[in-house]
Amino acid sequence: MKRQRVMPSLCSALLLALLPGGEALAVERAAGIPAVVADFDYDDTSGEARDQSAQHAARVKDFVNLLRDELAAHGRYRILPLSCPEPACSAGRMDANELMQAARRSGARLVIYGGIHKESTLVQWAEVEVVDLDDNKLLLDRLFSFRGDTDEAFRRAAAFIGQSLEAAAPRS
Repeated sequence: MKRQRVMPSLCSALLLALLPGGEALAVERAAGIPAVVADFDYDDTSGEARDQSAQHAARVKDFVNLLRDELAAHGRYRILPLSCPEPACSAGRMDANELMQAARRSGARLVIYGGIHKESTLVQWAEVEVVDLDDNKLLLDRLFSFRGDTDEAFRRAAAFIGQSLEAAAPRS
């Protein structure tokens, strides 16, 4: 999987720019940190003979939706919709600055994005990055491994990654 670093330009998220400093933090704490989860990219270098691209596309889409649901369920994040000019809002399919601008337009403070790489029949890697748009800072760049290429394997990976992101959420 091609590794791409996102370097957002300096700009505050729309919601926080409109509120005075203290009120913005109070609103964020009460309603959750405004965040978007971009679509994830998928790369299969396993060399398996059977074409599984349709199944993988469906699993990755479900994975992202499950991750959004997992993050929203705990209340630390307020997941916002991400709207992009092209159908796929992912770091691998669009310019990094365009992705960050789309996240800002949604009112997000955090952008969560990444990709999944199928290395072999059993081993997959999910790279997850989190960027704080207010501080123009990469908060998390983590590689998760998971076993299996089934709906259940993707569900478990989404749940585990969601719990990990919950624990890594900024406190301010």
